Amino acid sequence: MCRNIRTLFNYDPPVTEEEVRAASLQFVRKISGFQGPSKANAAAFELAVEQVAHVSSQLLASLVPTRMPRNRDQEAAKARSRAAQRFGTDRTA
Repeated sequence: MCRNIRTLFNYDPPVTEEEVRAASLQFVRKISGFQGPSKANAAAFELAVEQVAHVSSQLLASLVPTRMPRNRDQEAAKARSRAAQRFGTDRTA
């Protein structure tokens, strides 16, 4: 799976439409092999992004959490700590 696609479920504050669309864009880029489509494929590419975003939003809305929501700031701090251990530096920039 694409490393840029992040888990969006069960966060406080909840996921935004922009975050769902960004993950959908990354997914469509990954499966199509296009960073950005040609003019001939632009409409199909954009339609795919919108459809994936719509279905993803429906999925996230229908899931039932079984634990407390994760805090975004705490999760980001954990990720920075893992990056520092893995790469020997804090990758905050």
